[in-house]
Amino acid sequence: MKTRILTSLLVLLLVSVGVSAQTPQATPPPPAQPRSVTFPQPVEQTLPNGLRVIVVERRESPLVSAQLLIKNGGEIDPQELAGLADMTANLLTKGTQSRDATKIAQEIERLGGSLESGARWDSSFATVGVMASKIPQAMEILADVVRRPTFKSEEVERLRQQYLDNLTLALGEPGSIARFVAARVVFGDTAYGHPISGTTESLTRITGADITKMHSRYYRPDNAILVIGGGIHGKDALALATKYFGDWQKPTDPLPTASTAANTAAPKTGRIVVIDKPDAGQAAVYLARTGINRRDPDYFRGIVANSVLSGYSGRLNQEIRIKRGLSYGAGSQLDTRRDVGPFVASAQTKNESGAQVADLLLGEIARLSSAPPAELELTPRKAVLIGTFSRNLETAGGLVGQIASLALHGLGLDEINRYINNVQAIGTTDVQKFAGTRLDAKTSNIVIVGNAKLFLPELQKKYPNVEVIPVAELDLNTALLRKKQQQ
Repeated sequence: MKTRILTSLLVLLLVSVGVSAQTPQATPPPPAQPRSVTFPQPVEQTLPNGLRVIVVERRESPLVSAQLLIKNGGEIDPQELAGLADMTANLLTKGTQSRDATKIAQEIERLGGSLESGARWDSSFATVGVMASKIPQAMEILADVVRRPTFKSEEVERLRQQYLDNLTLALGEPGSIARFVAARVVFGDTAYGHPISGTTESLTRITGADITKMHSRYYRPDNAILVIGGGIHGKDALALATKYFGDWQKPTDPLPTASTAANTAAPKTGRIVVIDKPDAGQAAVYLARTGINRRDPDYFRGIVANSVLSGYSGRLNQEIRIKRGLSYGAGSQLDTRRDVGPFVASAQTKNESGAQVADLLLGEIARLSSAPPAELELTPRKAVLIGTFSRNLETAGGLVGQIASLALHGLGLDEINRYINNVQAIGTTDVQKFAGTRLDAKTSNIVIVGNAKLFLPELQKKYPNVEVIPVAELDLNTALLRKKQQQ
């Protein structure tokens, strides 16, 4: 009996000690000093047909990823055919001269791999990932879908309907509408102004002939980059690239130059645009303006400044969600592209607080230059950037994606090894300088989508030049944002 009592007391003591030991401390420990990363120097070769091939070895990886990158994307959509580049890229895997969509899917599945394609701004891609031992078969399929797609009418119509369905859902959400409108406000009728996945009107106009024409004009070896990474030797990867892409013929015609948009005038700044959606359960509030391009010398200042604003512990979320409870989350994005991309800060809130959240977004952007972050605030925000970057490199696909992005923008491939040090080198004055010179709140635009009667009176007290557009009159095909009145 005494033994049982002593045993029970000992167990209780150990449990209490364990509970005490697991009690969380009041403040988290500071981030550890980041460790630099070093990847082997990529092996590179340009084939006689102009295809640039880059191989980055990661011998310990059991996987290999290969990405064929076309150096054009949504920015080359004709003005009346928004979504054409994205549809073209997505249809690559839906049938070739020797395989239909089902056969492509079955062969990739038998390899235990993945295959995807799509378009972004400035690039279109097809990517395959498999076990290293299966990469020869996978490369043959990758070459087939990129070089010999058939764009069958039934596949075009099926994809068109999927795009239209997705767009219908998006146009019922204030956040999606605000994102589309913000792009038009910032970029007008220039290349980045339209929705990359198209509008209802443009998707209806796109034909199979348009898709075939875009593929023949831009999918060519002298406009492409092939990146292979993971558990493969450089010479073996180059041999596979030569075998499956070496006979890809370079057209005799020069590569087309990007078409000039009908309206190249710089859009107005400092606009306040309200899209009145009476049935909206909440308001989406966007601050939008031009940012920087990927090659800008201020790139690292920019991404660190954005990190101070964004994320759960970023200033926007702290001010709008945590201090005031006005949103489930607020954040920002600095989207760097070949040309100057957008900077966007956003939050969704109840309709009644739409005007207040707009003021808070503008205020926090302005405050970044007048009250820059102290080192105590800056250190964890840089740690978030470094941690995200490092996690993205853990897979063969992530490594290939990083190298492909550097190659696309004409940057040195060794920047992947200097990223961490470049982020760490950014200090308080760098953030302050970037915010003061590149994120001027006074020239930023505000877009609010929601039930306007609940926030418009308060908004107009401060901004008498508010533009109000009923959602039924909204036209995303033009920088005017309004449908033409019927005569």
